[in-house]
Formats: sequence, structure tokens, C-alpha cells
Amino acid sequence: MADIPNFHLVDDPLSRHKLAVLRDERTPTPEFRQAMKELSLLMVAEATHVMPTKHTEINTPLEPTEVEEISGPVCLVPVLRAGLGMLDGALALLPKATVGFMGLFRDEETAQPVEYYVNLPRNLEDYLVLVLDPMLATGGSLSATLFKLKEEGATWVSCLHAVSAVPGVERVCAEHPDVNFYSAALDPELDENAFIVPGLGDAGDRLYGTL
Repeated sequence: MADIPNFHLVDDPLSRHKLAVLRDERTPTPEFRQAMKELSLLMVAEATHVMPTKHTEINTPLEPTEVEEISGPVCLVPVLRAGLGMLDGALALLPKATVGFMGLFRDEETAQPVEYYVNLPRNLEDYLVLVLDPMLATGGSLSATLFKLKEEGATWVSCLHAVSAVPGVERVCAEHPDVNFYSAALDPELDENAFIVPGLGDAGDRLYGTL
């Protein structure tokens, strides 16, 4: 895959370790859920590197000083249902964040994503939006999510994924060059059922024990 400026691989020893736990078919649901939470926390820390900030003055116990803060409110948007597995980790670092929700399913006849649940804050243009979606496979649902967020007014958006596939990355990065995408792994392909290979299986089923 050619270098894509808005795609970022989160590649450090701790992230790779958490990813190894997630990939292992022997990992039981509680440990899988915990590893997803911890990986999400690491990825949020990485994604906030490019968040806009503002300078403000506060008082320490000793004297006034200038500090730097994230410049706007944050909205976390898990894509249902697997995105919920990343929410606790994100909230651990951003406890004041607003949470919106996007639910989509794929129409079996048209293969197009269909919205079944959308709940987003008003004045979305005021928020720094982080989309949480563990698996970026074909990119169809994620791209539809991003178009919806922009339609609702979002102007600053980044997306966080545990595992991404090259075809999906190429699609969403081309369709949304104004969005940053972060992933702990970039896998080469999809199988005949559009599952990421080698991937980690169905993230939602493994998070919630519905195997």
C-alpha cells in the first residue's frame, strides 16, 4: 500500500502486546474485552496528538502559570455494536466527553450500509469527534458514518481501529482525506465474507460472548 498521509499505524511494544491478546483465538471474552479497553486507551492517547489546543492561565498552589488544554469539547462516537468495546478505554482518558452513537447494518441485497440508530449531540460542529470502530474492513459502514457526521456538522473527526484491512483503508482515506485514521494493525486482505485476514474474528461476538 502506498503511503497515505491521513492513515497512522499505532505501532509500539505495548500496543502490539494488546493486539496479540486480541488476535489469539484462545483469549476468553473477559480478557478480550479488557485488552480492547486497554488498547483503546493507548490509541486515544495517540489520536489526541493532533487535537487543537488553546493556552489559558491558571493558578498553581505557588503562582499563576500558562497551560495548554484541548480547545473544544470531545464527542466519542462508537459504531454499534463492536465500537462499544472501545468506549470505556476512551472515557478513561476523556471522562468529560459527550457520547454519540451510530448503528448501521449491511443490506444483503444491495450490500449498502443502512442506518438503524443515530444519536448525536446538537451543534456537532463545536465538537472534536473520535469515531470508535474496532474493525475497518471494506470501509463501507465507516464511510457512511463519516458522511453522516459531516452532514450533522462535524468538521474535526478522527477514527480509531484495532485492526484495519488495506482495501478499507484505501477507500476511506480517499473518500475522507480530511479525516485521520489510527489503527494498531494493517492487515493485507479480506476473505470471501469480507472478514479481515488474519484479523481477530468478529470483534462484536468476541466482546460479548455471542459466538
